[in-house]
Amino acid sequence: MYAIFSLPFPPFPPSPPRFQKHPPLTSDPETDRSKRVKDARSEAQKEIEDYRKRKEEEFQKFESEHTSGNQKAEEDARKNADEQVKGIKSSGDKSGQKVVEDLLRIVMDVRPEVPDRVSAPKA
Repeated sequence: MYAIFSLPFPPFPPSPPRFQKHPPLTSDPETDRSKRVKDARSEAQKEIEDYRKRKEEEFQKFESEHTSGNQKAEEDARKNADEQVKGIKSSGDKSGQKVVEDLLRIVMDVRPEVPDRVSAPKA
């Protein structure tokens, strides 16, 4: 029939089904509430993650800007500490043997003395 007359539209609209089941007009309020709570929770978690990322980026930027001056101070402190360690090692090399001998002499040479606050025994 279309081939003969070639109308731009079908001759009759399709008829709707007569006994179509409709969804209930009111849904379960607890289900709706739990769904809203779940959606709100996931949205809040996403916002927290975005905020955390943003603050972490700000901190990294701040740290990179303000630590460049500290690197020079760290190098100076490291050089100073290395010089002090070298000084301690050189003085240890110079007088280390004498210190060891003095320690051994004091430990090995026993001189018992009665402390001043202890009275001597009466005979």
